[in-house]
Amino acid sequence: MEASSANERLHFGKMGYGCQHYRRRCKIRAPCCNEVFWCRHCHNEASSMLKNPMDRHEIVRQDVKQVICSVCDTEQPVALLCSNCGVNMGEYFCAICMFFDDDTEKEHFHCHDCGICRVGGRDNFFHCKKCGSCYAIALRDNHLCVENSMRHHCPICYEYLFDSLKDTTVMKCGHTMHCECYDEMIKRNKYCCPICSKSVIDMSRTWKRIDEEIEATVMPEDYRHKKVWILCNDCNDTTEVYFHIIGQKCSHCKSYNTRTIAPPILPH
Repeated sequence: MEASSANERLHFGKMGYGCQHYRRRCKIRAPCCNEVFWCRHCHNEASSMLKNPMDRHEIVRQDVKQVICSVCDTEQPVALLCSNCGVNMGEYFCAICMFFDDDTEKEHFHCHDCGICRVGGRDNFFHCKKCGSCYAIALRDNHLCVENSMRHHCPICYEYLFDSLKDTTVMKCGHTMHCECYDEMIKRNKYCCPICSKSVIDMSRTWKRIDEEIEATVMPEDYRHKKVWILCNDCNDTTEVYFHIIGQKCSHCKSYNTRTIAPPILPH
């Protein structure tokens, strides 16, 4: 009976406390401003709304030293168990990140190379040292590495990707962005990486359609033999091609994802 009672106390309130970001049985005292929040994301969101930009700041997760038990309101040094009532303040606890979460279905794990906790199960991810982040196992030896590709802001919403709570995707070019931002970009018929301008999907059918349009659109005699220098965004090749109002085709990879770097010399 005593063991059962102790176990009940340990798990008392599980999933009953927390914020929109995490379910947990404690709040944190922000070491930077001494205010109390459910988590660092709650703090950072509140801080970002301050009128004076000079007052805006973010928590360094490893600097959190004090937590407040949500069950008994006892403030204490960071630890898994409440020193007063004995409840487990988080079914998952990382003493490196000072992180608590009751929702174990997220399958948290701490990546020592990233230096932070991830979700999704350790066996389902690997750390790419060149890209500087954890990726799904399916991408092992199956993605183009870009140095520190995750340590920048999403080119669409500008949220920092490395520790974002949203799912991210790796594009063909190796650059990364939020999955929802990528989907929205494709819905808007934008098929180039916002960072490097390379095509992010198979465009062969589109290139064929442009071939047909060009074949059906005869240029005026004065322009028919004019040439321009182009740079291909897909293969980075520079070539001289015949100018056409619909588009310029790369002679190397046959892409129309090109830009003119020297305009045609027009007749007087």
